[in-house]
Amino acid sequence: MPTITPATTTSTPAHAPTVGSLVEGYDIPVVNERAVRVAASILFLAGAVSITLAVIQHSAVPLRPFGVFFMMDMLVRVTIGDRWSPTLALGRLLVRRHQPNWVGARQKEFAWWLGYGLALLSCAGMGVLGAPLEATLLLCGLCLTMLFLEAAFGICVGCSLQRLLTKTPPQYCPGDSCRVSE
Repeated sequence: MPTITPATTTSTPAHAPTVGSLVEGYDIPVVNERAVRVAASILFLAGAVSITLAVIQHSAVPLRPFGVFFMMDMLVRVTIGDRWSPTLALGRLLVRRHQPNWVGARQKEFAWWLGYGLALLSCAGMGVLGAPLEATLLLCGLCLTMLFLEAAFGICVGCSLQRLLTKTPPQYCPGDSCRVSE
């Protein structure tokens, strides 16, 4: 079993928030893709129930608790650290007896910032901005689509966007999908 320690770098103090863990055999912080997919499944199911209730009631009220929880879960992952995310903790618990599938933490962090941004926009739309229900449902539907792709197929839309939008190519992608030819 590889040794796992919380990720730290020499350029930041040891108490700085981190995403991922340093695992023997990997030169960058990584996260367990199996736990990430379980967490995405949990969020997808809760979001699907919330959206269904919102459509039936023709009201954004059922979306508000889920939106706030989703937004806070993403914010915890990227600021305090993924070890403190409630859904990832449950995901790790559920896959604790499975062989970990380590993937790069950097691209997951990018994806989680994207999720946080969409959730923040959705929550602001439901509250302060007073957006129509259809706009809120569209944003929530976009988040649910990305959660479904991650949970069901292991396709990380945020990871793909990170590849396109940043100079540093991702490493250790699910299914070796980001391998660069040398």
